[in-house]
Amino acid sequence: DQQAALFGQGGFKEGDTKNTYGTGLFLVMNTGPELKISEHGLLSTIAYQIEGQDPVYALEGSVSMGGSLVQWLRDSLQMIPTAPAIEDFARQVPDNGGVHIVPAFSGLFAPRWRPDARGVITGLTRFANRNHICRAVLEATAFQTREVVDAMARDAGKELDSLRVDGAMVENELLMQMQADILGIDVIRPGDIETTALGAAFAAGLGSGFFKDFDQIVDLISIRQTWTPEMTGDERARAYDAWNEAVTHAYPR
Repeated sequence: DQQAALFGQGGFKEGDTKNTYGTGLFLVMNTGPELKISEHGLLSTIAYQIEGQDPVYALEGSVSMGGSLVQWLRDSLQMIPTAPAIEDFARQVPDNGGVHIVPAFSGLFAPRWRPDARGVITGLTRFANRNHICRAVLEATAFQTREVVDAMARDAGKELDSLRVDGAMVENELLMQMQADILGIDVIRPGDIETTALGAAFAAGLGSGFFKDFDQIVDLISIRQTWTPEMTGDERARAYDAWNEAVTHAYPR
């Protein structure tokens, strides 16, 4: 699934990285022809293998709660009527009002690997309302991605200069701007966000001889929108520090 999404994003060069925003979050980086064992909480996997050639490897970081957190807000708490409506509610406030949601409903996955963690909402006051909670849900998605991106950069020995994104949640433009701000790099959404299916089709075309090489595939991939960071470095650091403080409350005492 995730290897196909990387293929569909045209992630054929070492260092190419994509994040899929589905039920969970799945970040995959092409690490080239040599298997790289993570030292920062990620998983090593095969990205793809062309017949007659050596395999190309990847690092993967998985987060359990992505779109499923929005579903929880809609179905269990009944705070929003539909999943897309979260963006409208979150836009009603300029910030999270000090509220953070750590969605450790089944523990925390990469890069923390804390199965004993449990979900928490921190920073609640009488001032906090549904809009702040909606914003905190979107920010939780962006912060969890930041954790995996940082781990991946340490393993790769270099910072990412951009992040390709796909999956249903990337239609949320506020989330994509948050992601660019919290990462401090450009976030790039392709013309076709169903890149898992697209990657399977590209691979089939390459294997059958319909495509002669990677260049023909790359020429078919378009960029629909790019988000650039608007947050200052100091603002980014303060926001990330506040997130990390909230995560400590998810651990058993």
